[in-house]
Amino acid sequence: MAGSTSASTSSPAKNAAAAQDELVLVMDFGSQTAQLITRRIRDQNVFCQLVRHDLTADRIKALNPKGLILSGGPASVYGEGSPKIDPAIFKLGIPILGICYGMQITCYTLGGRILPAHSREFGRSPCTQSSTAVAGNLLFDGIPQTFTAWMSHGDHVESLTGDFDPIASTSTCPNAAVKHKTLPIYGLQFHPEVTHTEFGGQLLGNFVRNVCGCQGNWRISSLIEQQKELIRKRVGTDRVICGLSGGVDSSVVAALISEAIGDQLSCIFVDNGLLRKDERGQVEEHFNGHFKTDLHVVDASARFLGELAGVSDPQKKRKIIGKVFIDVFRDEAKSIPNAKYLAQGTLYPDVIESGANPDGPAATIKSHHNVGGLPAELGFELIEPLRDLFKDEVRRMGVELGLPETMVWRHPFPGPGLAVRCLGEVTEERLRIIREADAILIEELHIAGLYRDIQQAFVVLLPVQSVGVMGDDRTYENVAAVRAIQSEDFMTADWYQFPHEVLARISTRIINSVRGINRVVYDISSKPPATIEWE
Repeated sequence: MAGSTSASTSSPAKNAAAAQDELVLVMDFGSQTAQLITRRIRDQNVFCQLVRHDLTADRIKALNPKGLILSGGPASVYGEGSPKIDPAIFKLGIPILGICYGMQITCYTLGGRILPAHSREFGRSPCTQSSTAVAGNLLFDGIPQTFTAWMSHGDHVESLTGDFDPIASTSTCPNAAVKHKTLPIYGLQFHPEVTHTEFGGQLLGNFVRNVCGCQGNWRISSLIEQQKELIRKRVGTDRVICGLSGGVDSSVVAALISEAIGDQLSCIFVDNGLLRKDERGQVEEHFNGHFKTDLHVVDASARFLGELAGVSDPQKKRKIIGKVFIDVFRDEAKSIPNAKYLAQGTLYPDVIESGANPDGPAATIKSHHNVGGLPAELGFELIEPLRDLFKDEVRRMGVELGLPETMVWRHPFPGPGLAVRCLGEVTEERLRIIREADAILIEELHIAGLYRDIQQAFVVLLPVQSVGVMGDDRTYENVAAVRAIQSEDFMTADWYQFPHEVLARISTRIINSVRGINRVVYDISSKPPATIEWE
């Protein structure tokens, strides 16, 4: 009996809840790598979230984090309108790590002097720990006295108050790292979150473990058990409806909820006429092979295309698709008795980009059909078990749940479908063109063995036409853009550098095989400043 008592007090769900209590917040001052800091902390098995830089000390105290990280940013602390921080945060006793601008605003707020550096530093620079600070330095524990750091700053901390000690320097930056003498407050002028900094991951790990005291108990497997228990407790004997798209996000949601409540789950797949080639059949095949619950398939393509007729503005497209989806979904849901909850595959990047988190850092970059905007009259309560996860974490959850590789590693597809890849007006003919071109692209990636190397690839049909020559005839047809990116978390991304012969083969096949396209271009924009999708 004693053994069973012990087991009940250390269940996976309770362990998961304890792990979630180990929260580290990244306060965003506008850095392009703020999301990367968040990912690096999660790599330490510590839960981390990105929040606004102007949260009050009272709000921070209510969130009860184990530590705070202040990100970099493009501003100067002495500049007009530069982002500031609530000074009372430094009196909470919470461990703080300031990075670049985060270090400058920390020292500035606590009395230090910030000036433009005599020699700006951009790129790699040898960084040396102070000989007096090596012993017992929790932040640099296990890191060599001299290492390569990645710098990106024009200002630096010119002078410190007597409360701070310099603990590392470069040839042009005497205060490359600092530590408060009595409080758990550190500052780094360099960026440990980027791969160019040697031992950067270890340094961040030292902060969350040695300084913040985190145990690193956050695991996807524990999160699964926690979410299943929360879903069971919340749902009771009611029924959950899941909007299934066939992508990894909705598939993982369906699998998770199915394990939690079994046949109390019903899935609805809406064919909106904006799907990829043969997608509806693939979804039905995958679903019937791997899920033990019922699937409702609704063909609403004519309704969607009718509402989109003549519409070119991307935000209007998204709003129309979201509204029609809700209407169609609600109509089908009426045939499912006792349905009270709607489950969606909303991810953390969706929440950040849509500005849907009240503590989050971002203004709305683009609206997401499954983030907010759900009318009160919909009649369902929302369940979003993936809301705190990045895409790679969702894939790991899918593997843990036993989903097949073809489902887990399928490239993401936007909720509004091809409507946001068909720039300009959406018509059946333009959708035919983009479907055929996109299918060729994906097929060529599989032939070349590159599909898993690329996190997302697709064709965009541009609202322009160009002159071409096919045989002896002049053509005036559509331009297609190929987009292929590599990314760990879809918050940042870089364009994929194809072997030239593969890119040439993709272009040749699309132009020769898809009637209506006579030119193919390749998108070499990174995120940021571009987004992954064009609309």
